[in-house]
Amino acid sequence: MTFRIAQISDTHLSHDKPFFVDNFRRIGEALRSERPDLVLNTGDVSLDGASHESDLAAARTLHDALGLPVRYLPGNHDLGDNQDSHAPGEPAIDEVRRARYCAHFGPDFWTLDVPGWRLLGINAQLLGSDLAAAPAQDATIAAAAASLGALKFALLVHKPLFDQAADETEITGRFLSPGPRRALLAALGGVAPGLVVSGHVHQFRDSWPAGQHHVWGPSTGFVIPDRLQPCYGLKEVGWVEHRLEPDGTHQSRLVRVPGVPTLDIADFPQVYGPL
Repeated sequence: MTFRIAQISDTHLSHDKPFFVDNFRRIGEALRSERPDLVLNTGDVSLDGASHESDLAAARTLHDALGLPVRYLPGNHDLGDNQDSHAPGEPAIDEVRRARYCAHFGPDFWTLDVPGWRLLGINAQLLGSDLAAAPAQDATIAAAAASLGALKFALLVHKPLFDQAADETEITGRFLSPGPRRALLAALGGVAPGLVVSGHVHQFRDSWPAGQHHVWGPSTGFVIPDRLQPCYGLKEVGWVEHRLEPDGTHQSRLVRVPGVPTLDIADFPQVYGPL
C-alpha cells in the first residue's frame, strides 16, 4: 500500500506574532481533506523558538489541532543554528535550546519504517556540534544506513545538503556547511539515500544530483525576496506530497492550495527586523 507523506516546512508559527498562522490553518484544512498517512514538518516549525519558548508551545498547539499524525524535524529558528555557520547576533544550538525543543516536539532525530522504505529524520544543527547528543545521532544514522536490508532509504533533514554537489566548500547558511556535511556522509558510510527531503530555503526544487532525488519543500508562510536570496527553484508557498511505494519507487509533487497567498518576508519587519 502507498504511504503518503504531506511535507510542510518553515511554518514560522507564533502566538505573539501570528503573521503566518492563517496560511498554516488554510493549508491544514487542505491536509485534513487529503488524509495523508503522515504530516512531516521539516523544520523552522516556530517563528523564534530558539529564543522564545512560547513560540514552540504555540507551534505545537497549532499542529495538534490538525488531528493528523505528525512528525517534526528541528530548524535553526527552533533551537539555534549550526555552530559553524550561525549569523552574527543569532543563537547557535546549545544544550538548553535543544532540550526545550525536545520537550515540545519529542526526539530531534528518529527512524520510521514503512512498507518498502526507512525514513531517517535528523537534526541538521546537531551535525558537527560539540553537544553530547551529536555522537548518538551519528551512531543512529550509521545504524539506520547499515541495517537497511531490502528497504529503500529516505533522508529527512531541515537544510539541503548542498546546492549542486557534495564537494562544495562555501558556507552560506542556506545549505549544510562542509563540516556538518562531512559528518553526515561519514555516518552514512557510503549509503546513498534514494530520496533526500529538506526545507529551509523557502523554495520548491526537485533535482537529481549524482542520481539522487533531492526535494526541497517550500514554506507554508512566506518567501524571501530575490534581492536577499538567489532563486534556486520556485518561490511560492505550498506543501509537497511524497508517495512511497512498497516496491521502493516514489513520486513527489508540489501542491498549491487555492486562496493561500505567497507572502514576502520583507513586508513583515515586525518578525525578524528590517532585512
